[in-house]
Amino acid sequence: MSGILITGANGQLGRRLIKSLLSGIPIAAIVRSERARSSLLRYVGEKPGLSISVGDPCDAEFLRETASACEQVVHLIGTIKETRSASYFDAHERPAQALMQALENCDVRHILTISILGADPSSTSRCLRSRAATEEILKSGNARATIIRVPMVLGETDRASFALAKRASSKRVILFRAESLEQPIYAGDVVEAMQRRLTVPVTETKTFDLAGPESLPRRELVTRAAATLNCTPNIWSVPLPFGLMLACVAQALMKRPPLTASMLSLLDHDDAIDPQPTARELGITLTSLDTMLRRCVRNRLAQARASFS
Repeated sequence: MSGILITGANGQLGRRLIKSLLSGIPIAAIVRSERARSSLLRYVGEKPGLSISVGDPCDAEFLRETASACEQVVHLIGTIKETRSASYFDAHERPAQALMQALENCDVRHILTISILGADPSSTSRCLRSRAATEEILKSGNARATIIRVPMVLGETDRASFALAKRASSKRVILFRAESLEQPIYAGDVVEAMQRRLTVPVTETKTFDLAGPESLPRRELVTRAAATLNCTPNIWSVPLPFGLMLACVAQALMKRPPLTASMLSLLDHDDAIDPQPTARELGITLTSLDTMLRRCVRNRLAQARASFS
C-alpha cells in the first residue's frame, strides 16, 4: 500500500484507522494543534511510518508539502454543529477546496471521505447541503473519489456513544421528534470499510450509502440502549419546531450553545436503508445493534463514571 495522507486524523475514525493500518505503511497525519498531536500519539503509540504534522487544513501549500509522498488521501474533516464563528462552509467546503488545490500537481490517485447519509444539495438541512457540496468538490479533480455516507457512528470512546449512554441512564429523557428513524453503525465497521477501499485498485469514482443493520425510532434506540444498562427511562417526545425555537434562542443568547438549529434540522431526515448490498460490495460484515450498544453504551458510561471518581 502506498503512502496515505489523513486529514482530521485525531477524530475518532482517524485514530482508529491509523491504529488499524499495518505498521510500516507511510502515513502522513494532519492535526490542527500540538495538543491534538499529543492526543493522537497517546492513542496510536509509536508507529513505524507515521508522521504527524500540525497545520491548517485550509492551507493548500501546507497540504501540498504534506501530501508530496502520498498516493491516497483520507479526508475526515467535518462537523454537524455550525456556530456563528464556525460555519459549515468553513468546516466542510473550504478544507475540501484547499485539498483539491494542493493535489493539482501531486500523484494522488484516490481520495476517500466519510460523508453523512442523506447528503443532498436540495436538503432542508444546511449541514446536508454543505456535505453534498463538499462531495462534489472532492470529485472534481483527477483522482478517483470514494464517498462513504454514514448515519450516527457509535464507537467505544466517542461523543455520540456518551450522549446516548447519558440519555439511556437518565430517569427522564426529552427527545425532539422521538419517532425520527436512526440507523447507527459501529465505528469499527466504518474503519473496516475504509481499509477495504484503500487496499483495492479503485478504477472509478463511487458513492456508497452505508448504515447499521437496524433502522428504528430514536425512542426505541434509547430504550434498547437503556436495557444494556438495566435502566427504564421515561421518554417524552417534543415537536421539532419547538426544539428549533429553543435552539434559536440559545444561539442568540450564548456564544457556544450546546444545541443549534442546524444540528436539530438533521432530525428531519430519517435513516432507513438496506445496507447489506453496500456491505457485501465493500466486503464487511455489519455489527448487530445489540452488540454495538453493549460495546459502546455500557462501556462508555463506565468510562465516564470512572473519570469522575
